[in-house]
Order: sequence, then structure tokens, then C-alpha cells
Amino acid sequence: MKRLFTIIGIACLLSACGTQITPSAPSVSVRREASATKSVDNIRESETKSVYPSATPIRLSDSPSVTLSATPSITPQPTATLNPEEWKSLPILPTVDPTIRAIYEYGIAHGTDPHSFSIFGDCQSRPDAFFGVFETDSDLVKNLSPELQETVANFSGSFNRESPTSQDGTTPGALLWKSWHRGEYGCTFSETPVECELRIHNPSFVIIQIGTHFESRNTDYLRRVITQLIDAGVVPILATKADNREKDERINRDMALLASEYDLPLWNFWAAVSDLPNRGLYTRDDRPLQGDIYLTDDAAERHRMTGLEALNAVWRVATGK
Repeated sequence: MKRLFTIIGIACLLSACGTQITPSAPSVSVRREASATKSVDNIRESETKSVYPSATPIRLSDSPSVTLSATPSITPQPTATLNPEEWKSLPILPTVDPTIRAIYEYGIAHGTDPHSFSIFGDCQSRPDAFFGVFETDSDLVKNLSPELQETVANFSGSFNRESPTSQDGTTPGALLWKSWHRGEYGCTFSETPVECELRIHNPSFVIIQIGTHFESRNTDYLRRVITQLIDAGVVPILATKADNREKDERINRDMALLASEYDLPLWNFWAAVSDLPNRGLYTRDDRPLQGDIYLTDDAAERHRMTGLEALNAVWRVATGK
């Protein structure tokens, strides 16, 4: 009966893309070496204290069906503090550090799918709003460059699928909440959306574009997600967003700082729409309280194309193509 009430409550939460949640403490924890513990510039003291330096991570090796040897020796490195506005000058497409090849090769050696990627995001990352057209519109694909056509062909099957990690109203904390997927997508209530997605889709890359719907421990949760992916041999691709619903742009700043901290690629989508009126954002008539968070047609097209170009750039460095 308790589970029934939980599922009904979650169904109500999902009725709007803008729904925010504050889940109880997630069960996924971060591996943190004592010498590698870092803090993001200007993160509130309560967030900095919530990193768990002594916790033991949950890895794919905890599953009886997967056996992993030592994880790649990739830990956060000290990074210079960014000025509050410095992330805005970063390029749209990521500058990819070759060290990500170690993550990719470790994952492939232990069974990740080289033809699979996943998306961690909210309603604007779902197939009908984002990448689905690369599997449903053959004319669009034919007009892509040969290089991008090759990327689409390699990841066929990942562009137009629903997943437990790309849903209306998703926050970083929701990715670590075992009830968020409602037991759908082939998930069980003993696993988080992240754990479920790694099991059912087995990606070698994950695009993380999340933060329109945020919470006070955003950065803490993102660190835990990033560490879990690296431990599983999955390459994270971090992304900024177009909106500033939090009013002080801290979500994009912190995403850029995390990319620098972990030497991970950053897709700066914010910069891709900087020249559009109102940054390519509008308020839906049926959701006036959410404000300007939805992408216009022009912004949505740039979202798809720059996202594909970012995936292409990271894939080619990771594989040495």
C-alpha cells in the first residue's frame, strides 16, 4: 500500500515538466580520495559539507552479473577558481581532454556498449524535443556532414528512446532516487534511475544536461552521478543550459567548474543561443508560473545540432577516430 501511494504521488509530480523535488538522501555515494577532495567556488557551506568523503561507491561490480577489475585511475585534479562570468566565454563545443580515452577504454574492456549513449535530463531532453529526429527524419540525416552521419549511424538506437534518466521535471537528486522511475522502463525499485539506465542501455557515453529544475544540493548530487559513471567506465559529457531559472546563473557556472575539476568535456549550449532573442526561450501558456524555460524552434534546432556535434567530438577523441 505504501508503494502504491508513492507511485500515485510521483505520477502527480510528473504532470508538469517544471516540477521540482527534494528526495530523501540517495543511496548512491561518491568515491573521494582524501587528497582529491575539492569544492566548487562559492558553493554554499551546507552543500560543501554534504560531500561524503568516507563513503563507499555503488558500482556495476556490485551486480552479480558484472565483474570489474580496478577502475581507471582518474580523480579530480586541482583547478583554478573561475571568475563568476568566465564560463560564458567557453566555446560551444567541448575541448576534449585525451584522458577521457582511459575511461572509455576501461568501460569497453568491461562490457559497455560502444554504440550506445544516454541522456540525463528533463523534458527538453526527451526524444520528441531533442534527438529523436536523427532516427525519424531520414532527409535530415542525409543533409548532415559525412562525419555526423557516421556518428548517427554508430549510435543508432540511442537517439529516439525513452529512458528513466530523461523525464519531465528531472533534477540531479531525482537521478539518485529509487522511486523516480516508478518501476517503469524495465527498472526495479531496488535501483536508482542511473543504475537502471546503466543496466538496461549500457552506454559508453552520457550527456548530462540538467539544472532547469534544481535543488540546494545540486552540485553534491552531480558529483555523485559523475563519479558513478566514471567508476563504471562511462564518459560523462557535461552541458550548460539556456535558462537562468535560479536567477544567479550558478547552475551553469557550477557545471563548468565540475567539468574542469574532473577534466571532462563541456558542451556550452548557453553560448549557442546567446544571439537569439531572449536566448531562444519562452513561457508556455499552460505553465505561466514556470517562466521562460522552454526552447523556441530556432533554439531547439541549435540544441539538437550542437548536441550532436558535441557527442561527435567526444566520441572521436575517446575512440581515436
